[in-house]
Amino acid sequence: MKNLYVLIFVSVVIFYSSLNAQWVQTNGPYGGSVRCLTVSGTNLYAGTWGSGIFLSTNNGTSWSEVGLTGKYIVSIAVSSPNIFAATDMDGGFRSTDNGASWTAVNNNFFVHSFAVIGTNLFAGTDIGVFLSTDEGTSWTEVGLTNISVGSLAVIGTNLYAGTYLSGVFLTTNNGTSWTEVNSGLTNTHVFSLAVSGTNLFAVTQWSGVFLSTNNGTSWTAVNNGLTNTYVYSLAVIGTNLFAGTVGGVFVSTNNGTSWSEVGLTNTTVFSLAVIGTKLFAGTWEGGVFLSTDNGISWTAVNNGLTNISVKSLAGIGTNLFAGTGAGGVFLSTDNGTSWTAVNNGLTNTDVFSLAVIGTNLFAGTYGGVFLSTDNGTSWSAVGLTNLNVESFAVIDTNLFAGTWEGGVFLSTDNGTSWTTVNNGLTNTDVLCLAVSGTNLFAGTWGGGIFLSTDNGTSWTAVNNGLTNTYIKSLAVIGTNLFAGGNLEGGVFLSTDNGTSWSTVGLTNLYVESFAVSGTNLFAGGTPGGVFLSTNNGTSWSEVNNGLTNTAVFFLAVGGTNLFTSTYNGLWRRSLSDLTGVKDQSNEIPSQFILEQNYPNPFNPSTTIQFQIPNSSFVNLKVYDILGNEVAALVNEEKPVGSYEVNFDASQLSSGIYFYTISAGNFVETKKMLLMK
Repeated sequence: MKNLYVLIFVSVVIFYSSLNAQWVQTNGPYGGSVRCLTVSGTNLYAGTWGSGIFLSTNNGTSWSEVGLTGKYIVSIAVSSPNIFAATDMDGGFRSTDNGASWTAVNNNFFVHSFAVIGTNLFAGTDIGVFLSTDEGTSWTEVGLTNISVGSLAVIGTNLYAGTYLSGVFLTTNNGTSWTEVNSGLTNTHVFSLAVSGTNLFAVTQWSGVFLSTNNGTSWTAVNNGLTNTYVYSLAVIGTNLFAGTVGGVFVSTNNGTSWSEVGLTNTTVFSLAVIGTKLFAGTWEGGVFLSTDNGISWTAVNNGLTNISVKSLAGIGTNLFAGTGAGGVFLSTDNGTSWTAVNNGLTNTDVFSLAVIGTNLFAGTYGGVFLSTDNGTSWSAVGLTNLNVESFAVIDTNLFAGTWEGGVFLSTDNGTSWTTVNNGLTNTDVLCLAVSGTNLFAGTWGGGIFLSTDNGTSWTAVNNGLTNTYIKSLAVIGTNLFAGGNLEGGVFLSTDNGTSWSTVGLTNLYVESFAVSGTNLFAGGTPGGVFLSTNNGTSWSEVNNGLTNTAVFFLAVGGTNLFTSTYNGLWRRSLSDLTGVKDQSNEIPSQFILEQNYPNPFNPSTTIQFQIPNSSFVNLKVYDILGNEVAALVNEEKPVGSYEVNFDASQLSSGIYFYTISAGNFVETKKMLLMK
């Protein structure tokens, strides 16, 4: 009776799990694109690009999401107890409870910025300035009609508006009338405004910082030593003025008369904020950084900030690596549950591709290729330093790198030297590479797909029937080649190495990425999320349960999980929830076993079971009687356990087929009969 009880309990647990299978957000990697930072008392708010607003109550030590999920936040303003957030495309929002809940206060125009004078709330929009006297419930236009107002600043009762093409305007009567105050302002594309006492600073595009000491009557450029004049933000601590630029943070101790660089070099700093003597920097893709010594040193403070974008995934043994945009490389040793940054020596942290040859890990960045021989503990540059490396492919020990504007490069010595292999490649904007046997395919931006059968020595365009030539992703299942792009939606299939193509669904999806597990094809993109096809694209099913943001731009299989990256971080889902490969037992097998398929003969599907006594990279493939591969059922690292996989042969003709498993040193083949 006791044994019966246990069996029933296990069955219930398995049934419950299958009903509730869904995507789960991982504990990292953390970081992301932080467009604005705002302080209210000891609360620090971070507005992110695509993931809403995050709050830290402990100086950035940890963050929690507090609403507007999926929104693109451009500015935040506080007038206690109200918090106002301006979004790109979705108007303005107000919270009265520290971000726990939000109410739309305008959705009729694009709001770039907010400012508060007493009980008056001003909004800078793409069509002028609007005023609300009732906390955003209603709005009245108060000037600068049809002018794009990007920033607002207040000195006393003076309200200043920085515009994108018309410079700075001043109103002293709450917007009833405005005066242009541009004398000496040689660049009228004003990104932002900042106040230090009675000093007003204007940040311009490419022309740096301007200072007015007389309420905007006249302006003087204050850029001496500011070697990067593309400035996004300013902040003040005492007599120190800080500037966030596309190349790091600069400080001036004399109101901009002279500047010196103080850190976050080569990092785009969108926003700066101050709590006491603590300086916070919001960056593009790198999240938030903290300096407690006036910018001399910086520490990433991103725990819980799930806005980072993962661009690539690779595994070495039980180590899983994630390449991120501007955040560098992260390592997980627990199948993606938690992550640690491993960037020592990685001088460019825009990592768009990862590849593995043996124990060598390669990172393709927007500053060349880097190599780690110690699981990411340290990195060294190994070439292509002036190129954006978008993709990798490996054939034996040959490493191919697809680059933007540079085409394809080949290294046969682990990156020590590189050779251009572009003969016949008429488009050198290569975003993706894929390997099918000895065939190498290159997907380009605007030139379609090219095929090389000789390790890149020569290329041939293979675009017949391919109506979308802006290719973002390629995938291979057996002899089937899939292509996806994002200027025209849909998935394309070629069964003849690209000689001809046909559309196979998802025509409304901009396909950013593919992932393959056995014969299962996953497609991710916008605006629909993740889709699964088990029949080579003939039909698709949406698999988004639990995924709170369906703007998907990356998919990859890692270990026993499928990973996807959205604007609100990295998510994972067990492959066994999605595919026919299921763990069948909690018992640990004592030996490798490949079972006879059942039923056998079969029509059109059958089940194959296997056991592995230790963690192994498993290949399970099906061949016809001539030895041609017709299906790859499993091709991934598997932990110890017993598994079963379903083989659907509905697209095959009757006859004898063979299925072969290889796991570690274990190889076995069995025969099965398809009868239709």
